[in-house]
Amino acid sequence: MRLWRRNIQLRVVASTLLLSMAVVLVLGVVVIGQVRNGLLEAKRQTAQSQADGGFQVARERATVDASEAGAVLSVDAATWSTEVVQQLASGGQGVFSVVALPSELSPAFAGDTGFAPRGPRVSSAVDTDLSISEGMREAVDDDRATQRQYGTIVRTDGTSEAGLIIGKRMTDVAGNPYQLYYLFPFTQEEKSLSLVTGTLATAGVFLVALLGAIAWLVVRQVVTPVRMAAGIAERLAAGRLQERMKVSGEDDIARLGESFNKMARNLQKQIQQLEELSRMQRRFVSDVSHELRTPLTTVRMAADVIHEARGEFDPATARSAELLLSQLDRFELLLADLLEISRFDAGAAVLEAEATDLRDVVHRVVESFESLAERRGGRLLVRGDARPIVAEVDARRIERVVRNLVVNAIEHGEGRDVVVKLAVAADGGAVAIAVRDYGIGLRPGEVDQVFSRFWRADPARARTTGGTGLGLSIAVEDAHLHGGRLEAWGEPGGGAQFRLTLPATAGGALRGSPLPLEPGDSRARRGRGVPAPARSGSAVAAAAAEPSEPSARGGHGD
Repeated sequence: MRLWRRNIQLRVVASTLLLSMAVVLVLGVVVIGQVRNGLLEAKRQTAQSQADGGFQVARERATVDASEAGAVLSVDAATWSTEVVQQLASGGQGVFSVVALPSELSPAFAGDTGFAPRGPRVSSAVDTDLSISEGMREAVDDDRATQRQYGTIVRTDGTSEAGLIIGKRMTDVAGNPYQLYYLFPFTQEEKSLSLVTGTLATAGVFLVALLGAIAWLVVRQVVTPVRMAAGIAERLAAGRLQERMKVSGEDDIARLGESFNKMARNLQKQIQQLEELSRMQRRFVSDVSHELRTPLTTVRMAADVIHEARGEFDPATARSAELLLSQLDRFELLLADLLEISRFDAGAAVLEAEATDLRDVVHRVVESFESLAERRGGRLLVRGDARPIVAEVDARRIERVVRNLVVNAIEHGEGRDVVVKLAVAADGGAVAIAVRDYGIGLRPGEVDQVFSRFWRADPARARTTGGTGLGLSIAVEDAHLHGGRLEAWGEPGGGAQFRLTLPATAGGALRGSPLPLEPGDSRARRGRGVPAPARSGSAVAAAAAEPSEPSARGGHGD
């Protein structure tokens, strides 16, 4: 079935064969019917002519013999009937049979005791009782006209064949009525019809095969360039931009190839331009980031001096010194993120993995941002830290990932609790950290964009934590560097959850995650009857609460 759906050449050839078979079958039935009717009509005319001649001969002989012999006894009439049947059948051996039967109108059947009923006179081994029906015999007695009927001629040996039976009421030499029949079997006609049928069947098979071969060749000329174009398109999609179609001729397929090659050249040109622009952009970011470090260090030293001496300034100048230092901190963070992105783009990021208990990483982040969460009206809750969660990771990078996720959750949590979950797979092959908030959530389609650089769901939304817009992008790169995955889930007004899954050993294969991406307290799962988690009162606990249903606003993005 898959081959049928994917192979247009197979479908066209199969459809052509089926339609051809149907047409040949219909034509064969029509032709065989016409031939059969023609053979039957020719047989009827020939048989009628022969029977009429025989009836005339029998009539003339009865007249001549009666005038010569005078009165004839019953036994002489029986002998005469036998001789007439033999005479009439002498010219049609194997072509027809002649049968003479007594008529119910003769004196023998009328009750005249001077006459004994004669038996049938047959020129060949024909069972007259089974071959000539009672209806036919009654019709012959009732009407002196020639009677004709299609029926079955049954032989005395039990064989039978279709045939034409022609009968007429005659008068014998004694003047008594009798029935004379000609039986014409359709032996030759059936042989002719079988020959025609076999010839048509053979011709039909060859015709269907020929049409199938023609369809295959024609479709192949059209499908082959299309398949070539599909293969080249796949190779273009795989990055082999130099692939082109081979073009020959000036027909529609050739024009298609030329258009395809033109499109490929334009795509290659555009992609090369974009790649060059991307390289220039990365080089610019890298160069600017490095070049800014020296002046930024000088500005930082001056800002520190001014900040330390702010007590000697008037309030407005002192406030300016504080703002200068905070903006320098933000600028340094942005510069550090740009440098990190540059290292990822250049492939220079290095993983320094060692066995680390992820609980320590999570607790450090939670302790750092507890005050920020409290100022926003929520809490940071930890779940799943009852036992060690050990993995070979770069602790600095994983702490940065968790920090970005927690800050992002606080930023978009609408003042509600943020839950950090930890888990290890049953086979110990993977570990996971999930950060769940109950804030504005993610709208459909935003999950695929949330890790893009500088992307924000709602650009008009004010930042309160001083993010750079690169945090989630760097977090995804850190996850990939570990051979792991960073995934997002969200629903409008129902919050979001970001799940980091890592192999427990550096370089290990990642087959699954011990934590579901969609949390158990999502609206969809609650609709299926999954209970919400119980509320906890501690800031760091083994179970987390589900806050009240949040209102829908904005979207995530760091």
